[in-house]
Amino acid sequence: MPSQKVHSDEIRSLFSIAMSNMYRAEVPQYGALVDLVTEINAATLAKDPELEQILRRNGELDRLSVERHGAVRLGTPEELFNIRRVFAVLGMHPVGYYDLSVAGVPVHSTAFRPVENEALRRNPFRVFTSLLRLELIEDEALRKEAARILSERQIFSPRTLELVEVFEAEGDLDQDQAEEFVREVLETFRWHSDATVTLATHLKLHYAHRLIADVVSFRGPHINHLTPRTLDIDAVQVGMPTWGITPKAVIEGPPRRNCPILLRQTSFKALEERIEFKAEDGGSVEGTHTARFGEIEQRGVALTPRGRALYDELLASVRRDVQVGATGSRAGDYESELAERFKAFPDSWSDLRDQRLAYFRYSPTPEGLATITRETILPALDELVARGYLRFDPIIYEDFLPVSAAGIFQSNLGTDEQQNYAESSNRQAFEEGLGAKIANELDLYAKVQQDSIADALAQLREAAGPTQ
Repeated sequence: MPSQKVHSDEIRSLFSIAMSNMYRAEVPQYGALVDLVTEINAATLAKDPELEQILRRNGELDRLSVERHGAVRLGTPEELFNIRRVFAVLGMHPVGYYDLSVAGVPVHSTAFRPVENEALRRNPFRVFTSLLRLELIEDEALRKEAARILSERQIFSPRTLELVEVFEAEGDLDQDQAEEFVREVLETFRWHSDATVTLATHLKLHYAHRLIADVVSFRGPHINHLTPRTLDIDAVQVGMPTWGITPKAVIEGPPRRNCPILLRQTSFKALEERIEFKAEDGGSVEGTHTARFGEIEQRGVALTPRGRALYDELLASVRRDVQVGATGSRAGDYESELAERFKAFPDSWSDLRDQRLAYFRYSPTPEGLATITRETILPALDELVARGYLRFDPIIYEDFLPVSAAGIFQSNLGTDEQQNYAESSNRQAFEEGLGAKIANELDLYAKVQQDSIADALAQLREAAGPTQ
């Protein structure tokens, strides 16, 4: 008798737990980081019951302890195509296009994540997935050598792709297949301490860009970080040294606010790890490589196009005027200037809503359901909010910020360099490799907001009773 069918959300949970356990074993400081975040989240909720109520009301409290995002870097369009198929089994789909070349990192990226509300509540695991831009390697000979090396590797086991085909044909996997699938896919992201190239080749790739060396020199796209979600990233930043963890100089993203927006990220410095490289005589030679690190994030409200334009403008003005290297020599200047410039960004939920800068989830209040009548349901949305019949809660930003991602990459590649590439956004080429269109994250947030309005109004109409 075949075993029971398993929903993609459950397979995703199995995989995210397995990935977290594997990374904790490989990078012990990640375990310390998770413990620190758990401690700070508990303390934050204890002193902010209103925040706990909002999270509970929107089904987000239970997901907090399992929330993670990972990051992988791929080398070829074929790898991107197949990873899309693999993540589809996990109920994760490409959302958002990010061109990191504008910030000196030769990749473009998308985030694979759940897109439906219920799937996000069950497990919001995401993987920020980057594709190397070989065309940005200026040295033609090195570019061709990197392409040759990448063409000779297969990052997925044959059994992984067989199970993907079963899923694509039947729409699901049974329990035994799901567990086997998780085991097989985990191997794709496992760390390998032996390189597929010589030390000389690795160094040539390294000097072109450290990220290029990380992608090309190994047999697969080892997970380079996992990221727990905190409710107070400033407390984590301050607390890391007391746990023996050295944080990066500045927190990426917006400054600390009463009403958090978008995404704030920090991390600890990447590990320098011993690697066995191939030797010219067929043996091996020891070297080192820096790639894997720990990251923490705090997620705020998703911004509308108007809000995002204001955010981008304010952030760009600070980054233009205050440069901060990986050493953090001017971290204090950057953070103080960031806080000062962002005073221009409204910092109350009411102002953010009134000025249409952020997305919110609407729901009827107990008072509204108890007192609404058919006559009083006529006012517009804003009037229903003003009368206390509707409340609005922030819709959590589920996606990423290209400048912040690049800042995390650069600091954890161990470099102060700000390598410049001409702006080379190429979403079309990325989607061709992907074999699918990328969803627009703003469209998803707008739909969540609109659906919540429709549902809230329907509940009020029902409570109001039949038309007289």
